[in-house]
Amino acid sequence: MKLYAVIVAGGYGKRMGSEIPKQYLELAGKPVLMRTLERFKAFDESIELITVLPENQLRFWAELQKKYSFDIPHTIVKGGKARFYSVRNGLNFVDAPGLVAIHDGVRPFVSIDTIKRCFQMAEKLGNAVPVISPTESMRILTETGSEPVNRLNVKIVQTPQVFNAEIIKKAYRQDYLPGFTDDATVLENTGVRINLIEGNRENIKITTPEDLVISSALLPGIL
Repeated sequence: MKLYAVIVAGGYGKRMGSEIPKQYLELAGKPVLMRTLERFKAFDESIELITVLPENQLRFWAELQKKYSFDIPHTIVKGGKARFYSVRNGLNFVDAPGLVAIHDGVRPFVSIDTIKRCFQMAEKLGNAVPVISPTESMRILTETGSEPVNRLNVKIVQTPQVFNAEIIKKAYRQDYLPGFTDDATVLENTGVRINLIEGNRENIKITTPEDLVISSALLPGIL
């Protein structure tokens, strides 16, 4: 079965407070996005990588590849006005039956084991979404204030979210809705049940300056 990974890297780094988009910030001597692509290639050498970037960043990415002598093959695709459209554009390049992982470009710490288990579950059940349990106490806001939430009933969603390629491509042909917060919600809107699988806690999404500090601590044991 053919394997694909659509790596979505459309951020502009506003929350990071950096002039350079977060996916290009250096992590252990290489841009974050390169580290992410390397994780999937380490999982399976034959996987077809599709990288979705904002159109105005394509030249900059090409320059970075030359600067860092980055030679992992990947198809570069222009992103859309929102993540939904960027993923749809990337899926257009999934041209054969198989399984496709959709992953945030700024999650370079996803474990090889997490990727493997997500693909295995998706092959059996059609989809797999990695999650972790929150460790903090949680409350939900109400009209009168707030009330506690049983954290055993709450999961934090990660990527890669892995799907049967034809099923997720069909799901992305529907019109966009504000409730589409990730790929699982897009598929779920078509009536398909979502299958959860344990992710890895180190698989953080690098979004803020604090995340970079955490990344520096994670580096020795992961990369």
